[in-house]
Amino acid sequence: MGRIAVIGTLDSKGLEHQFIADGIAAKGHQPVLIDVGGLHPPVVTPDVTREEVANAGGVDLAAVIALKDRGALVSAMAEAAASYVKQAHQQQAFDGIISLGGSGGTAIATAAMRELPIGFPKVMVSTMASGDVQQYVGEKDITMIPSIVDVAGLNRFSRLIFSRAIGAVCGMLDAVPTEDDERPIIVASMFGNTTDCVQQAQSVFEAAGYEVLVFHATGAGGRTMESLIESGMVSGVFDVTTTEWADELVGGVLAAGPKRLEAAAKMGVPAVVAPGCLDMVNFGAPESIPPSYSDRLFYQHNPQVTLMRTSVDESRQLGKILATKLNLSTGPVSVILPLKGLSVIGAEGQAFHLPEADQVLFESIREHLREGIPIIEVDALVNDADFAKVSAQTLLDHIQGSATS
Repeated sequence: MGRIAVIGTLDSKGLEHQFIADGIAAKGHQPVLIDVGGLHPPVVTPDVTREEVANAGGVDLAAVIALKDRGALVSAMAEAAASYVKQAHQQQAFDGIISLGGSGGTAIATAAMRELPIGFPKVMVSTMASGDVQQYVGEKDITMIPSIVDVAGLNRFSRLIFSRAIGAVCGMLDAVPTEDDERPIIVASMFGNTTDCVQQAQSVFEAAGYEVLVFHATGAGGRTMESLIESGMVSGVFDVTTTEWADELVGGVLAAGPKRLEAAAKMGVPAVVAPGCLDMVNFGAPESIPPSYSDRLFYQHNPQVTLMRTSVDESRQLGKILATKLNLSTGPVSVILPLKGLSVIGAEGQAFHLPEADQVLFESIREHLREGIPIIEVDALVNDADFAKVSAQTLLDHIQGSATS
């Protein structure tokens, strides 16, 4: 039997959450009703009161309620719920979590869910689940279930959806992997234009006894990889596709945010970093490209994705950004430069071959990188076997050196 947190605003949606709790109990698990409401008294009795949640987050609930500002209350309880759930998880107080809500309840509950590790059962039934859920999910594996009808009472449709959600969270709890993989983890960043490099390196890592987790450098992929590094589960970082920084700088659609490249540096995790695919910025269909870029060099990757070649000036800025992030490193790290091209289409004779921009990028990295961080130059394309072999072996050397130091 597992303990499942049922977290929600028990003043406005108490009966609905009680339905969830009763369904969980019927399946042999123990529900823990957690109240994160505040506008009115709860309509069902919680196991954890809103005052207990607020205290865990250092929130003066009475003062927030006195403001009579629903937005302020949602923000305060989201922060408090995140603190409470984080502390409860550290104490192994429950084994799964589920919630129901509209926009406010979803904001509160998912803030709490984002504090839980990947793999921990998380289910959110929400009126917001049919649209863009990035703000709610973040980099975590929160299962979002559209509520179809509003979470406002029990009826033939809501009972159906809620019952399926109960089955989902209980099923997640019961679905234990048949075997554990005890191999240490290496994470790698990859794009279509660096696939050959990562696949060749992956073979080297697996032969050395590592499990390799590959993340698609599409913004969400980079953020998720950074989150996993921060969890402390990662032994090495093979970050050869740093293209998300090109989108962050220029305004492309696959940016990973300003903290990309910081996790390994600050956590001291051994890393190898390359400027893979920094020769491109990602946009959608051609009509989505800002008019200010009309005179730039483009490559139609597919009908939904248009790539724009980074300029010499942008390459200079990207080199400085890369170096500045790596200068934060507290563990072993090396920069590997593929002198003959950063991507498949950056090779000689290909659409994005612009050696002057690549050289400026390399020079900027050399100029701004602090002493003590090695730069290894490989006279090869990023996808060549020589580059993959040197990069992979360098990371293995860093990991081994870190383990014996």
